[in-house]
Amino acid sequence: MLEMELFKDKRSKSLILIAHCIINQNAKSDGTASYGGTITEIMELLNSTRVGIVQMPCPELHCLGLDRSDKLGSTRHVIEENSRIRNEMKQVKSLEKINILIKSLVYQIEEYLKNGFEIKGIIGINRSPSCGVESTSKENKEITGQGIFIKELEKVLTKKDIHIPFAGIKTFEPENALSTVKKMIGLNE
Repeated sequence: MLEMELFKDKRSKSLILIAHCIINQNAKSDGTASYGGTITEIMELLNSTRVGIVQMPCPELHCLGLDRSDKLGSTRHVIEENSRIRNEMKQVKSLEKINILIKSLVYQIEEYLKNGFEIKGIIGINRSPSCGVESTSKENKEITGQGIFIKELEKVLTKKDIHIPFAGIKTFEPENALSTVKKMIGLNE
């Protein structure tokens, strides 16, 4: 049987996975959006390269809704509200939804890898109760550690022996965020 090599067209076969709110700030919890739509600097950078973009789902939106199950969320300090959201995301119902989201995302990752694509990395949002990579919010503090979604995603990938670098950014630090993404995709500054 003749085996065909697929995907010999113009695609780069190079990808980066990014937190949902990098492309869609409208999904962020109330009072935390730093941009009107997308994080402009990062999107302009990625659009100028040959790196494809996989937008990860917003676990908080899927589990708690746009108002994060509390219409008064924006009246609290961001760390306090993020800690409340983290506690909600640890509930059984939320964890079940997170596992479904991760299963779908890991399937996509496996498909790309199986077909010879390079995944440059996964970019999360530091301080986030869900998508934090180097820091998250817990007990009304920003602490070192991962958000609930990122921690579970990394656990599943590790169990499947899939090793992809993770990095976190803060949307209100655009220069640092841009530097992190440049390093992830292999651009020298």
